[in-house]
Amino acid sequence: MSSRETLVKEIIARDRKQFLEDVRLQPPYKESESKEFESDPGTKILADFTEYNPLHKGHLHCLLEAKKKVPEGIFVAVVPGLFERSGRGLPYIMTRQARAEAAIAVGADIVVEGPPMGIMGSGQYSLCLAKTFQALDANYIPRGYKRDPEFEILLGKISKGRGIAPKPYRMVDMENGEVLLKGRLNEDNYVIVSLSKSLTKIGFNFQDKFIFVPRLEGISGTIIREAVVSGVLESAEEMLPPSTINILKVEIEKGRAPLHQFRDEETILHVANNATVPDLKSLSLLDERTIENIIDKRPFNTVNKIKSCIARGFSRHHTQRVLSSLEARIDTDTMHKYIENYPSTIRILNYKNKEVLREFKKRISHRRLEICQ
Repeated sequence: MSSRETLVKEIIARDRKQFLEDVRLQPPYKESESKEFESDPGTKILADFTEYNPLHKGHLHCLLEAKKKVPEGIFVAVVPGLFERSGRGLPYIMTRQARAEAAIAVGADIVVEGPPMGIMGSGQYSLCLAKTFQALDANYIPRGYKRDPEFEILLGKISKGRGIAPKPYRMVDMENGEVLLKGRLNEDNYVIVSLSKSLTKIGFNFQDKFIFVPRLEGISGTIIREAVVSGVLESAEEMLPPSTINILKVEIEKGRAPLHQFRDEETILHVANNATVPDLKSLSLLDERTIENIIDKRPFNTVNKIKSCIARGFSRHHTQRVLSSLEARIDTDTMHKYIENYPSTIRILNYKNKEVLREFKKRISHRRLEICQ
């Protein structure tokens, strides 16, 4: 087993333990009681959720544009945390600690740990994101989007605080049921709509809080990943800030990157080969057809053979999410409890300096905070 495979296995084991501890923690107060704790509203918080996988110039553009609009605000980057799996269910290129370091290097003030996206359904992690913005008492939410004349109609509604529900091939106004747009959305744009639905669901007023930033063109995740795998990071230097390149180089030298091609295959195979039917049924994201296929085709000696058993889901990322669920081994009931209490603790992954940290703590003094070492 290579050093990176060992690292991935250690991360998942450690994060599973942390996840289960979080389930047992209750938030320090109910959201309905939050108003009495509000700090000086003069300190504005810009809360931006971004995976930074890795942080590229498109991410930097969004950060800088948001800071231009609110120069005295605290820019809080919410970086997905536990299990190091993306919304697509895929492993990240480097750890959240390294991604947090990259965010601070380009201008973020605080980086906090976001929800464990890869082991949840898209609606579940959207709900957790909404609860994160609520917990941070965000004044502004910067979001990059892909330009589309029809999508501008939705942005206008969302800017006014209207929730829009993404349905199969149509976007629906949550207030009056009007179909605002038919067809599918670009992924970045879909995230905005889904987030508006989740924010509405938890009762968070987001009127005039979104800062919409048109996405920069000419940035390719595929080219960046190829550059990382090859080790020739300069081939993507037009897309990556120098600080990201430097951090990537250090992570590669220390054997902590790239990680996006590694899974805890030993655990996946063990679960697929040995779990009982009730155990498989309890796991998050596993459907009946997939479970039947796994039971029928045991034993497995490769993860690829398990992948062939996973039934098609509504999302094209369903297969990778199921693999992440087999890695994490979190049952559905535990997941629901986790989401209900989320975030029980706000974990600070990195920060600009002690003055910013002190101001941030004062701003959300009613929250349980933890600084990750």
